[in-house]
Amino acid sequence: MRGLKACLWIVVAAALASCGVNPVTGKQEIQFISESQEVALGEKNYAPTRQSEGGDLTVMPELTAYVNEVGQKLAAVADRRLPYEFVVLNNSTPNAWALPGGKIAVNRGLLTELDNESELAAVLGHEIVHAAARHGAKAQERGTLMQVGLAAAQIGAAIGGIDRTAASLAIQGAGVGAQMIQHKYGREQELESDRYGMQYMKAAGYDPWGAVTLQETFVRLAGNAARNQGWLEGLFASHPPSAERVAQNRVIAGELGRGGELGAERYAERTRSLRATKPAYDAYDQAIAAARKKDYAGAHTLAAKAVSLLPGEGRFHELQGELALAEKKPRAAIPHFDRAMDLNPGYFASWLGAGVAQLKAGDKALAERYLARSAELLPTAPAAYYLGNIARERGDENKALSYYRAASQSRSAAGQAASAELVKLDLPRNPGNYVAASGRFDQAGRLFAVVQNRSAVPLRDVQITPVLVDRAGRIVEQAASLRLREVLAPGAQTTVATGIGLTPEQAPALRFRIDGARIAD
Repeated sequence: MRGLKACLWIVVAAALASCGVNPVTGKQEIQFISESQEVALGEKNYAPTRQSEGGDLTVMPELTAYVNEVGQKLAAVADRRLPYEFVVLNNSTPNAWALPGGKIAVNRGLLTELDNESELAAVLGHEIVHAAARHGAKAQERGTLMQVGLAAAQIGAAIGGIDRTAASLAIQGAGVGAQMIQHKYGREQELESDRYGMQYMKAAGYDPWGAVTLQETFVRLAGNAARNQGWLEGLFASHPPSAERVAQNRVIAGELGRGGELGAERYAERTRSLRATKPAYDAYDQAIAAARKKDYAGAHTLAAKAVSLLPGEGRFHELQGELALAEKKPRAAIPHFDRAMDLNPGYFASWLGAGVAQLKAGDKALAERYLARSAELLPTAPAAYYLGNIARERGDENKALSYYRAASQSRSAAGQAASAELVKLDLPRNPGNYVAASGRFDQAGRLFAVVQNRSAVPLRDVQITPVLVDRAGRIVEQAASLRLREVLAPGAQTTVATGIGLTPEQAPALRFRIDGARIAD
């Protein structure tokens, strides 16, 4: 039997994979994802992942131009030619990430921690290797391998508020990229990315010692976790630093030879605008922290300070709108969201907040337009939930069901609310989608029905009918219907006596038709 399973594994795997050579290490490896698929995967997920991670830093386009300039210098000497792209995200968490196919992003919060261009090159070179050496693709392939293994074995599941995270609200596959960038790289892949990234640095004219000082800083910050929570949530979560990495980088720098650009003065000059605006973003982050503690007065003061320091940043105006919404003042929120949309029309949250504010203020037509635009930029549970409500009130139940199903994929508060609305609409039509029933005999041979609530809301008045079917699934006989008076909590099950007798020959033909159920108050 073991031999048969092994053969089946080989057959299935061979049908899906091909041997290849890693373009960076030169090692032979099985590759399930082709280069064209890899590039397409990155391109498909790049925009929604950037949205879910704070959106592009549009208020300082010169910063992305600079990072792209450094990144392209490194990409030009990389072992693998890919359509590399580099962007700076409007996110205070220190982080950088790469999607398959060379789609790379660096957070604003990481750039403020670097000392020179060589350290920036170390960050970008490291991420280039993750893409060039197929590290992200390998993570996807491991998922494929798991699926193949299962197949072989078979042969023998209100706007989120101030403290929401966009990635947790994303639906319909929009969060796939966020899952990929949160993947924790293994020790071998991190060491590999450091080594080859330093080689790219040297080839591009940078002093590889920048990778050493970068890792020394990371290790020092990691040792003081309580004071550096942002690092733990960002770069350290997916790129864990270690003394081993520092030691290896020192050895590699010695092998490559010191010399090359550190670029401290150039980095200071090119990031001058970022450092100048840091007090504004600090006030913004402090405002969010205050709002999470329900200190709305303090949050308003800090948000206003951020706006006064950098009035052209749409995120600050968006926060003022969210604060007004949190205080149940939708009309006061509208001008803030309007300003945010004007300043940053390419970011989903401005449109989402504006849509919610307009809906709560009574303008459903404008709310629908804004919510739809936010969903185009990043499909989220709140947008789908509110769009479902609008469609339902208009009498378009089919469209409402579509929106609710999409929103229910999220575990957020909006996703849970959508799940409840979905059941309300669909339960009368398709009770069998939410209730399951099967037969069970006790030791005395009496037949019981085991009934389970598979919905996300409590149900009552569940009605089932025992039936016998022929080989084609047609009902040939049915017994009296059974009605459960008790309330079934989500996921709960109960047992009820059927009062009917079956012969052993009839048992395989037994089914339970779900005739109805109601949502418990």
